[in-house]
Amino acid sequence: MMKARKSQKPIETTRVLVLVDESNVVSSAWAAKRGMDWLKLRDFLCDAERGRMLIEMVVYVGLPPAMPAWQAERERKNKFIHWLRTNGFLVVTKDGSPADEGHYKSNVDVMMAIDAIDLSTAMQPDVVTLVTGDADFAYLALQLRRRGIRVEAASVAANLGSGLKSAVNAVIDLAELLASFEPPKSPEK
Repeated sequence: MMKARKSQKPIETTRVLVLVDESNVVSSAWAAKRGMDWLKLRDFLCDAERGRMLIEMVVYVGLPPAMPAWQAERERKNKFIHWLRTNGFLVVTKDGSPADEGHYKSNVDVMMAIDAIDLSTAMQPDVVTLVTGDADFAYLALQLRRRGIRVEAASVAANLGSGLKSAVNAVIDLAELLASFEPPKSPEK
Protein backbone atom coordinates (compact mmCIF):
# COMPACT_ATOMS: atom_id res chain seq x y z
CA MET A 1 0.00 0.00 0.00
CA MET A 2 1.41 3.41 -0.98
CA LYS A 3 1.42 6.26 1.44
CA ALA A 4 0.05 9.54 0.22
CA ARG A 5 2.70 12.21 0.05
CA LYS A 6 2.21 15.48 1.76
CA SER A 7 1.96 18.02 -0.93
CA GLN A 8 4.47 20.75 -0.43
CA LYS A 9 3.34 24.11 -1.57
CA PRO A 10 5.93 25.39 -4.02
CA ILE A 11 7.71 28.52 -2.95
CA GLU A 12 6.52 31.42 -5.02
CA THR A 13 9.50 33.03 -6.72
CA THR A 14 9.90 36.77 -6.37
CA ARG A 15 12.18 38.36 -8.97
CA VAL A 16 14.37 41.00 -7.31
CA LEU A 17 16.42 43.81 -8.85
CA VAL A 18 18.89 45.32 -6.38
CA LEU A 19 20.42 48.77 -6.89
CA VAL A 20 23.20 49.81 -4.50
CA ASP A 21 24.46 53.29 -3.69
CA GLU A 22 27.97 52.07 -2.77
CA SER A 23 29.10 55.16 -0.88
CA ASN A 24 25.91 55.20 1.20
CA VAL A 25 26.08 51.57 2.32
CA VAL A 26 29.86 51.66 2.90
CA SER A 27 29.40 54.77 5.05
CA SER A 28 26.85 52.90 7.14
CA ALA A 29 29.24 49.97 7.55
CA TRP A 30 32.10 52.28 8.57
CA ALA A 31 29.84 54.08 11.05
CA ALA A 32 29.17 50.67 12.62
CA LYS A 33 32.96 50.06 12.63
CA ARG A 34 32.54 47.20 10.17
CA GLY A 35 33.97 46.34 6.80
CA MET A 36 31.65 45.59 3.91
CA ASP A 37 30.86 41.97 2.99
CA TRP A 38 29.30 42.26 -0.44
CA LEU A 39 28.58 38.54 -0.82
CA LYS A 40 26.72 38.38 2.50
CA LEU A 41 24.75 41.49 1.54
CA ARG A 42 23.71 39.91 -1.76
CA ASP A 43 22.75 36.63 -0.07
CA PHE A 44 20.81 38.47 2.64
CA LEU A 45 18.76 40.48 0.13
CA CYS A 46 18.09 37.60 -2.27
CA ASP A 47 17.65 34.32 -0.48
CA ALA A 48 16.41 31.52 -2.75
CA GLU A 49 15.05 29.62 0.27
CA ARG A 50 12.72 32.55 0.91
CA GLY A 51 11.75 32.57 -2.77
CA ARG A 52 13.73 35.72 -3.66
CA MET A 53 15.53 35.26 -6.98
CA LEU A 54 18.15 37.85 -7.87
CA ILE A 55 17.76 39.18 -11.40
CA GLU A 56 20.68 41.61 -11.10
CA MET A 57 22.58 43.50 -8.44
CA VAL A 58 23.92 46.80 -9.72
CA VAL A 59 26.50 48.66 -7.64
CA TYR A 60 26.99 52.38 -8.36
CA VAL A 61 30.54 53.46 -7.55
CA GLY A 62 32.02 56.94 -7.59
CA LEU A 63 35.66 57.01 -8.66
CA PRO A 64 38.31 59.42 -7.45
CA PRO A 65 39.19 62.11 -10.01
CA ALA A 66 41.45 61.03 -12.88
CA MET A 67 44.25 63.25 -11.61
CA PRO A 68 47.79 62.42 -10.42
CA ALA A 69 46.97 63.39 -6.81
CA TRP A 70 44.23 60.75 -6.73
CA GLN A 71 46.03 57.97 -8.63
CA ALA A 72 46.69 55.62 -5.67
CA GLU A 73 43.11 55.91 -4.42
CA ARG A 74 41.79 55.41 -7.97
CA GLU A 75 43.88 52.25 -8.41
CA ARG A 76 42.59 50.88 -5.10
CA LYS A 77 39.00 51.60 -6.14
CA ASN A 78 39.56 49.97 -9.55
CA LYS A 79 40.79 46.79 -7.82
CA PHE A 80 37.61 46.80 -5.75
CA ILE A 81 35.50 47.27 -8.92
CA HIS A 82 37.34 44.38 -10.57
CA TRP A 83 36.56 42.21 -7.52
CA LEU A 84 32.87 43.15 -7.69
CA ARG A 85 32.67 42.31 -11.41
CA THR A 86 34.54 39.03 -10.90
CA ASN A 87 31.95 38.06 -8.29
CA GLY A 88 28.97 38.67 -10.55
CA PHE A 89 27.98 42.22 -9.64
CA LEU A 90 27.10 44.67 -12.38
CA VAL A 91 29.09 47.83 -11.70
CA VAL A 92 28.37 51.35 -12.93
CA THR A 93 31.04 53.97 -12.29
CA LYS A 94 31.27 57.72 -12.44
CA ASP A 95 34.43 59.81 -12.33
CA GLY A 96 34.50 62.22 -9.44
CA SER A 97 35.73 65.77 -9.20
CA PRO A 98 37.79 67.39 -6.43
CA ALA A 99 35.80 68.86 -3.54
CA ASP A 100 37.02 69.92 -0.10
CA GLU A 101 40.64 69.33 0.84
CA GLY A 102 41.36 65.61 0.53
CA HIS A 103 37.84 64.73 -0.64
CA TYR A 104 36.11 64.26 -3.97
CA LYS A 105 32.50 64.31 -5.09
CA SER A 106 30.97 61.73 -7.40
CA ASN A 107 27.20 61.72 -7.18
CA VAL A 108 25.74 58.62 -8.82
CA ASP A 109 22.12 59.28 -7.78
CA VAL A 110 20.87 60.42 -11.19
CA MET A 111 22.46 57.43 -12.94
CA MET A 112 20.94 55.07 -10.39
CA ALA A 113 17.48 56.62 -10.78
CA ILE A 114 17.54 56.48 -14.59
CA ASP A 115 18.77 52.88 -14.53
CA ALA A 116 16.09 51.92 -12.00
CA ILE A 117 13.37 52.96 -14.43
CA ASP A 118 15.11 51.51 -17.52
CA LEU A 119 16.09 48.20 -15.90
CA SER A 120 12.72 47.69 -14.24
CA THR A 121 11.03 48.20 -17.60
CA ALA A 122 13.40 45.78 -19.36
CA MET A 123 13.73 43.12 -16.62
CA GLN A 124 10.21 43.23 -15.16
CA PRO A 125 11.14 42.58 -11.50
CA ASP A 126 8.52 41.97 -8.83
CA VAL A 127 10.65 43.93 -6.34
CA VAL A 128 13.25 46.67 -6.63
CA THR A 129 15.48 46.95 -3.58
CA LEU A 130 17.22 50.30 -3.22
CA VAL A 131 20.25 49.86 -0.97
CA THR A 132 20.49 53.40 0.32
CA GLY A 133 19.05 55.61 3.00
CA ASP A 134 19.18 58.71 0.82
CA ALA A 135 15.81 60.49 0.87
CA ASP A 136 16.55 61.82 -2.63
CA PHE A 137 15.35 58.42 -3.90
CA ALA A 138 11.82 58.90 -2.52
CA TYR A 139 10.41 60.12 -5.84
CA LEU A 140 12.05 57.20 -7.66
CA ALA A 141 10.37 54.80 -5.22
CA LEU A 142 6.99 56.39 -5.94
CA GLN A 143 7.56 56.17 -9.70
CA LEU A 144 8.42 52.47 -9.47
CA ARG A 145 5.38 51.80 -7.30
CA ARG A 146 3.18 53.55 -9.86
CA ARG A 147 4.42 50.93 -12.34
CA GLY A 148 3.21 48.13 -10.06
CA ILE A 149 6.61 47.26 -8.63
CA ARG A 150 7.12 46.63 -4.93
CA VAL A 151 9.93 48.86 -3.63
CA GLU A 152 12.14 48.20 -0.62
CA ALA A 153 14.75 50.44 0.96
CA ALA A 154 17.63 48.54 2.55
CA SER A 155 19.55 50.71 4.98
CA VAL A 156 20.44 51.13 8.61
CA ALA A 157 17.15 52.42 10.02
CA ALA A 158 18.88 55.30 11.80
CA ASN A 159 20.30 56.50 8.46
CA LEU A 160 17.07 56.16 6.47
CA GLY A 161 15.64 59.45 5.29
CA SER A 162 12.02 59.90 6.33
CA GLY A 163 10.95 60.77 2.79
CA LEU A 164 12.31 57.49 1.46
CA LYS A 165 10.88 55.53 4.38
CA SER A 166 7.38 56.81 3.65
CA ALA A 167 7.73 56.26 -0.13
CA VAL A 168 8.66 52.55 -0.12
CA ASN A 169 6.54 49.48 0.51
CA ALA A 170 8.99 48.03 3.02
CA VAL A 171 12.20 48.81 4.88
CA ILE A 172 14.96 46.27 5.38
CA ASP A 173 17.07 47.30 8.37
CA LEU A 174 20.69 46.37 7.67
CA ALA A 175 21.97 47.14 11.19
CA GLU A 176 22.06 43.52 12.35
CA LEU A 177 23.61 42.32 9.10
CA LEU A 178 26.31 45.00 9.19
CA ALA A 179 27.06 44.10 12.82
CA SER A 180 27.84 40.54 11.66
CA PHE A 181 30.57 41.76 9.28
CA GLU A 182 34.22 41.76 10.26
CA PRO A 183 35.81 45.00 11.51
CA PRO A 184 37.51 46.93 8.71
CA LYS A 185 41.03 45.97 7.81
CA SER A 186 43.70 48.52 8.52
CA PRO A 187 44.90 50.24 5.37
CA GLU A 188 48.25 48.96 4.22
CA LYS A 189 51.01 51.48 4.57
